[in-house]
Amino acid sequence: MSDTPPLSLYVPEPEFRPGDKPDFSNVPIPQAGAAIMPPVDVDAGEIRDLAYTIIRVMNREGEAVGPWADMLDDAQLKEGLEDMLRVRAFDVRMTMAQRQGKTSFYMQCLGEEAIACAFSKVLKPGDMNFPTYRQQGLLLSTDYPMVDMINQIYSNAADPLMGRQLPIMYSSKEHGFFTISGNLATQFMQGVGWAMASAIKGDTKIATSWIGEGSTAENDFHAGLVFASTYRAPVVLNIVNNQWAISTFQGIARGGAATFASRGLGFGIPSLRVDGNDYLAVYAVAKWAAERARRGLGPTLIEHVTYRIGAHSTSDDPSAYRAKEESTSWPLGDPVERLKDHLIKRGVWSDAQHHQMKEMLEAQVAEAQKQAEKNGTLHDGPHSSSASMFDDVYKEMPLHLRRQRQEAGF
Repeated sequence: MSDTPPLSLYVPEPEFRPGDKPDFSNVPIPQAGAAIMPPVDVDAGEIRDLAYTIIRVMNREGEAVGPWADMLDDAQLKEGLEDMLRVRAFDVRMTMAQRQGKTSFYMQCLGEEAIACAFSKVLKPGDMNFPTYRQQGLLLSTDYPMVDMINQIYSNAADPLMGRQLPIMYSSKEHGFFTISGNLATQFMQGVGWAMASAIKGDTKIATSWIGEGSTAENDFHAGLVFASTYRAPVVLNIVNNQWAISTFQGIARGGAATFASRGLGFGIPSLRVDGNDYLAVYAVAKWAAERARRGLGPTLIEHVTYRIGAHSTSDDPSAYRAKEESTSWPLGDPVERLKDHLIKRGVWSDAQHHQMKEMLEAQVAEAQKQAEKNGTLHDGPHSSSASMFDDVYKEMPLHLRRQRQEAGF
């Protein structure tokens, strides 16, 4: 008989379960301003440590410190705060609309607003985002019409996508927002391909790919890293680590790896972790990575460390799988409150101004909703004509589709 013990598998478990009292005191949070800012042409191996730490700019007192600070003036910071508040007000309204039956589905980004809103500020016209369903801030912090977004959520007669996409799966080539895919991780690879095409054409436009930490377990994540590193594609690869997939904590996808960012090192890609709840830090790291791409220096992998405060979607109940107080115990705080405190610390903002801006944006979203509902809702209609299903499939409609359209009476 053999004395060899039977084999077994290791299954990662979250630290806290429903009913537990969360305690993040053992989570290492580096001091703000401690991380170096290397030159943009640095070799990945020289900044290995940045894949294991967290780049932070705002400290606990609301001050901006360190080499990644002082990239934004007061007006730009106020604009960033306004963008985040707009996204938050939009999410509240649309979640309520779903509960009222005006749409079938909605996904909010509560707690993650700084990531998309700050990142959008380093992009230029013609650059292309390949987002997941939680980067609505990329649109709401630009001039994309809010009414059009709500029309798409309602799948009404004015839906720019004519009811062919699930709610919240926006698309706007003009605003650098590639059509959202419900299949996880596909756009990580697509963004790399788009960036390669831009380089092949000798263009100046860069791409950004977005993925949730859970989706890094998909094949497309690794395939994207292979192509991006081999061909030095002008792309910024973003992992939004909000700690939770729909019901699975981040350790399942991460496995034994120390961080998600560290996976880029094996591909020779400069890889950084950033405080995703620090608007200033996200902006600084995004600007650094975008400059690398524009200068033909290849891809950068960024892990945005944040926390999904809300449910995964309106179909999810997070109380079934995570501790009730976990979000309020999260050590990196709330991105809106942190930027607000920073502006107050600078002497250019106040609680009264903040309240006034919040009310103004809530009214702005309410008015956009009112205008969109004149075009109908998912429940009440009207909707786009069924005949539109035949449009935009082929440049020239083939005979079999013309016959089907005729048989359908269109």
